[in-house]
Amino acid sequence: MTTNRIHQKLQEDKKILSIYFTAGYPRLEDTVSIIENLQNSGVDMLEIGLPFSDPLADGPTIQESSTQALKNGMTTNELFKQLKDIRNSVHIPLIIMGYFNPIMQYGVEAFCAKCAEIGIDGLIVPDLPVDVYEEDYKSLFEKYGLANIFLITPQTPDERIRYIDSVSDGFIYMVSSASVTGAKSTFGDVQKQYFERIHSLQLKNPQIVGFGISNADTFETATNRAKGAIIGSAFIKFLNEKGIDAIPEFVQSIR
Repeated sequence: MTTNRIHQKLQEDKKILSIYFTAGYPRLEDTVSIIENLQNSGVDMLEIGLPFSDPLADGPTIQESSTQALKNGMTTNELFKQLKDIRNSVHIPLIIMGYFNPIMQYGVEAFCAKCAEIGIDGLIVPDLPVDVYEEDYKSLFEKYGLANIFLITPQTPDERIRYIDSVSDGFIYMVSSASVTGAKSTFGDVQKQYFERIHSLQLKNPQIVGFGISNADTFETATNRAKGAIIGSAFIKFLNEKGIDAIPEFVQSIR
């Protein structure tokens, strides 16, 4: 069991607001100032998206930001270079969300070692199956003190969710619907029933809801039965329209 910033944050008596953004977007050099602005605006945790050319789980907004970030010149090496001194100014948990292909190309152990060196707390790798992770990579992640965060959806059977819970060390990323990422203005009964169902399983890891959170209303509904929520597409749209300097306004609109 690693004790890192994620665990400390999850123990706080509050609903967690986590923000996802794509590294190297809107401009290549924006990564660090977005992180600092979000922290200073009161965000609890951040997911830094490592752009990939074939992002299966992402909706159009995040896909477009990924495409642009890659055009801007964002790579794994570039991200690590940008983040090398991040812990001089940022103390909240930082999670890299990326697909397994770039991590394998970099070398899984080399990637984990670099994350540990610069102060990354965890990874979300949507296309790394939990059984493969447990068999082949769990000991590596633990060696470098990295929490690996798994996704569950309304279609994930209870038995599978309990297995994911047993392998997890951090939180479980609860995908709010079966579709790709994207902002929604409200949640329907199906989602609310799903939130109730997961709550009733009494899992050992707290849950944070992602996909479809876009405003104070969806944040409140999502966190009624979960520890926190993650906002991605709505934040990226806001960045497009208003820019980095307006980040405090976005955070205040959520809570």
